[in-house]
Amino acid sequence: MGSLIPLYNKISDVRDPKVSIVPVLDKWIENGRAVDKDRLLVILKELRKYKRYNHALEISVWMSDKRYYPLTCSDVAIRLDLIAKVHGIEQAEEYFNNVPRELKAPEAYNAFLNCYVHAGLVEKAEAVMQQRNDLGFASSSLSYNVLVKLYYKIGNYEKMETILHEMEKKGIGPDKITYGTQISAYVANSDVKRIEEILTRVETDPEALNWSIYSIAANGYIKAGLVDKALLMLKKSEEQILSAEKKGMAFQCILTQYAKIGKKDEVLRLWEVYKNQQKVYNKGYGSVITSLLKLDDIEGAEKVFEEWESKNLNYDTCVPNCLIAACCRKGLLEKAETLLNRVIEKGGKTDAMTWHFLAMGYLHHNQMQKAVEATKGEITLALSWWRPTKNFAMCLGYLKGKGDLDGAEEIIRLAADKGFIAADTQERLLNYLKDGKSNSEVPLEMKETSDLLAAEENGLESRNML
Repeated sequence: MGSLIPLYNKISDVRDPKVSIVPVLDKWIENGRAVDKDRLLVILKELRKYKRYNHALEISVWMSDKRYYPLTCSDVAIRLDLIAKVHGIEQAEEYFNNVPRELKAPEAYNAFLNCYVHAGLVEKAEAVMQQRNDLGFASSSLSYNVLVKLYYKIGNYEKMETILHEMEKKGIGPDKITYGTQISAYVANSDVKRIEEILTRVETDPEALNWSIYSIAANGYIKAGLVDKALLMLKKSEEQILSAEKKGMAFQCILTQYAKIGKKDEVLRLWEVYKNQQKVYNKGYGSVITSLLKLDDIEGAEKVFEEWESKNLNYDTCVPNCLIAACCRKGLLEKAETLLNRVIEKGGKTDAMTWHFLAMGYLHHNQMQKAVEATKGEITLALSWWRPTKNFAMCLGYLKGKGDLDGAEEIIRLAADKGFIAADTQERLLNYLKDGKSNSEVPLEMKETSDLLAAEENGLESRNML
């Protein structure tokens, strides 16, 4: 990425997907800074990797609309995928229909096929595949794998097998993605026999053999309660890491699998191998901390956290957040507060999840006033995805019960000012505060954001690994 690291960092600082990065790009040019298409595409791919699709799409459009770079077939495929993710399948269809015929290459059809697969639109996906074939585009495992994944996704294993037979008839050999999807399907069905059949085939095809095949198989054995077989698969998966394109991802995945079956010694052993093989970034440290926390080893996780701090990597708040969350769950609130202070002292930035975890801990241990302050911190730092949680509802109920209506109104207005609650909801909440019944329920369905919590704790994603 070279000279564009400063630009990438400026873009990374814009965390809210609803806040445009176009002004950042425009200012870069206004200041006389150089930029070229290849480097911009590197930034775009980084943003896609971290699921920042809105900003990636803005770069795609900016390159053609502001820099006048001509669109290539590859550019069309990338933009089609981003439009579907950001604006939905209908806008993706409209874009595809308006693409000039000379740019509707196999890449565009493959991307369009992927759009329908992600949307779960089976008939439309099949129609695009037929159009692709009618145009005489060469068949490949790439396009067939998309349909194989679709049928796996919807649980139609009969059609999946039909596609696999069609590939065989056309002489299109399965690749590692094909095999991986097949094994995933058999894992979902707990079909150990079929898993082993595919493994036998894979082991005769060196080009298809990789760490992920064995890792997926290990999940199947774990699900079936066959721990010894799972361990064997994980050992075989390790043997394939040296040839992996993304070694870090392989190490991280296998680490968490060892933790899943309670093998702490294996986690610690592989962690040392990981560090000796390559430089470890935030996501790697996050994966081993999370693994040790799964094994209820907070002290071990703290030691790794201290090691992470000593490396002076980009201070990704996700790493301390998982420790803070674990301490809050266990009622170690003083330890959680100490971690919070360390983050601040180190110049790290707390985020909404930091305060969400603290608020949960305070609520569970009846430290209500601290929970209120933490919830205010959560709302203040939250991005556009935030919605009122159980924390929010419990804090309102507590403040109303103690007669602190001003404090309750402050939280409501804080959420309303950031657009997190609609005007009619705000009005109902304010009326709730004035109804005079101290034990009345908050007039909202406030559900705990358990999916977000799980993602933060179990799938730590470093937002900037540079």
